[in-house]
Amino acid sequence: MSSLTTPTQPSGGARAKAATGLDELDQRYHPAAGLRKQFNKVFPTHWSFMLGEIALYSFIVLLLSGTYLGLFFDPSMAEVVYDGPFDNLRGVHMSRAYESTVQISLEVRGGLFVRQVHHWAANLFVAAMVVHMFRTYFTGAFRKPREANWVIGVVLILLGFFEGFSGYSLPDDLLSGTGLRIASGFILSIPVIGTWTHWLLFGGEFPGTEIVPRLYIIHVLILPGLLLALIAVHVGLVWYQKHTQFPNSGRTEGNVVGVRILPAFAAKGGAFFAVTVGVLGIMAGLLQINPLWNYGPYDPAHISAGSQPDWYVLYTEGMLRIFPPWDIYIGNYSIPAAFWASPAFLPVLYVVAALYPWIERRFTGDNALHNLLQRPRDVPVRTSLGIMAITFYGVLVLSGINDWIAFFFHISLNATTWAGRILVLILPPLMYFVTYRWCIGLQKGDRAVLEHGIETGIIRRRPNGEFIEVHQPLAGTDAHGHPTELDYQGAPVPNKLNQLGYAGEAVPGSLLRPDPTDQTRRLEDARAREAEREQTQHERQGEFAGRPDGGRPAPPVD
Repeated sequence: MSSLTTPTQPSGGARAKAATGLDELDQRYHPAAGLRKQFNKVFPTHWSFMLGEIALYSFIVLLLSGTYLGLFFDPSMAEVVYDGPFDNLRGVHMSRAYESTVQISLEVRGGLFVRQVHHWAANLFVAAMVVHMFRTYFTGAFRKPREANWVIGVVLILLGFFEGFSGYSLPDDLLSGTGLRIASGFILSIPVIGTWTHWLLFGGEFPGTEIVPRLYIIHVLILPGLLLALIAVHVGLVWYQKHTQFPNSGRTEGNVVGVRILPAFAAKGGAFFAVTVGVLGIMAGLLQINPLWNYGPYDPAHISAGSQPDWYVLYTEGMLRIFPPWDIYIGNYSIPAAFWASPAFLPVLYVVAALYPWIERRFTGDNALHNLLQRPRDVPVRTSLGIMAITFYGVLVLSGINDWIAFFFHISLNATTWAGRILVLILPPLMYFVTYRWCIGLQKGDRAVLEHGIETGIIRRRPNGEFIEVHQPLAGTDAHGHPTELDYQGAPVPNKLNQLGYAGEAVPGSLLRPDPTDQTRRLEDARAREAEREQTQHERQGEFAGRPDGGRPAPPVD
């Protein structure tokens, strides 16, 4: 111990002191056992599990870029006269909110870049959540015991919807003011309480002078706080309940096969975060988004066609455009058509999505605990319903830009409106039927391979003159020469000969040349020794726990 504290080895002395301090901490509070268990946590490595990480990393970028923008943005509706460097706006009356946004874009160093990073990150955040939700839905990851996390995910998407809407409403430019006016109309269409709710939010008639400061507090304080809290709960539940995984060799309902959180998963996560930030930076630097200095300040007299919100709000615009003008009158009250297009449609959509795990359980009677995922082809009804919903959403999005479609393709605007009304009723059921039959066909193809083997492309003629294609059995043949049939277990089935390893394995190396042979051999030997060491360690742990078989799970397993 004296060598550790000698003045000639200060780094060793620092390590010894740190080790002593940590040992003293562990003697009092015993965190070592718990931390060791958490650091050994295992996560699967399938690429689709990265979708949720993209959403998380985009949210971090949103927090950082939004903090920078908040240093320069002034959410005031006070009227000013622009006298900045942009000639087209000089002398124009505008709100201080719009003026400060133009100043951020054209005068603050790096302001335009950060604004575009923030806007692109917002789009990527919602897109990643939506695609992550699709992956969760189509693979059955929402089933028991993860229903609560599914509901949290639906609420996160809803909060992201309102967070994005409140964000692009803040600059008070012509486009955002148009969207805010449409939202005002939606609120006023709510029966009985619509006018009161509108007065509560806007502080009077539209637009008033209160809505932008209130949206600013909602956008930078309330909704981010809720999002941060729910994301923490969401990630915490994933950590506590363990991650789902796709069926494959060595994977069961009671284990997780993948890589440990430290160091492999943490390193991958850090690299993926850097990639996400880099892609957002490239997009912000090269792809222009929302050039609001060209729109001018909000003025109801200057509203033009071609005004659409961001994509994740666009479906409400599409529903409003194609919904028939059906006004309902009950006594002294009226229910305008705009109410059914959004204030009634939006809550129903999210409530049905949140309750779907219980709806499916009610029809299937499945009350078991699930940690293994399903392939979409194996649950054709669920997959078809999902494609039906996506098709419905896609038609609404296209209906939201029907004026642009009419303009660019020289089609009557009335024709595009009626096309949206017809397609929203016909196309989703049609896609349900096509998807269902496609899933059944894929199932039959998998079972045919398991029963007969893989098609080889070799055609032979039997003595009776019949031509047949030779199949390569997956499990050999029986005493009569017939292929041994295998049971389908939910894992991908090989349908090409090279998937059986007949073409050999890829040689390690770069794009143009392979690694040196001796280097590759040494690396394989090191991996074999590491696998043997881990297997020996598991065997010893199994003997210590009174299990003579020693475990031998697929490495590494949690």
